[in-house]
Amino acid sequence: MLYNRVDVAMRELVADFSCLQADDLVERLAHAAAAVAGTAYAGFVRVDPLRREALPVHLHGPPGDPLRIGRWLAESGVLKELALSAGTLRLAQDAALGEPGFLATLVPVVAREHTFVWVAGRGFGDADEHLLGRFATAAGRALEAASGLEAAVRMLRGIRAFRPA
Repeated sequence: MLYNRVDVAMRELVADFSCLQADDLVERLAHAAAAVAGTAYAGFVRVDPLRREALPVHLHGPPGDPLRIGRWLAESGVLKELALSAGTLRLAQDAALGEPGFLATLVPVVAREHTFVWVAGRGFGDADEHLLGRFATAAGRALEAASGLEAAVRMLRGIRAFRPA
């Protein structure tokens, strides 16, 4: 009877901790970043530890990508600038040159590579930079918490696997 109660309690914990999916969290954070910045586009970019390459992790934007931000990210050189950047990167909007306006800031996450949250689609100022910086801190804590929950689930599954029959 005791082991049945343990099994039920462990199953409930695993179910509760597993509710937060990493991909869903990243999408929600990107959606919120776009809302905070008052634009339709936001996402995350991860930079390798040697700071040679930046790869888009997620792009949130309207269906069909009317401003072609995905293509712009790939072709504009902004990913190379992020790979070399140690902090915030702000690029001015210039519709004549096809520059959508871009703002990215480092997400302070201890357990991951360099990660940036970015917003695009309009001109950005100092107030936007401040807000996105605060948002990046909150996003970093959320990503670390999600990572902690994933680790807890692995540990709980291990306990269930090795408990006495």
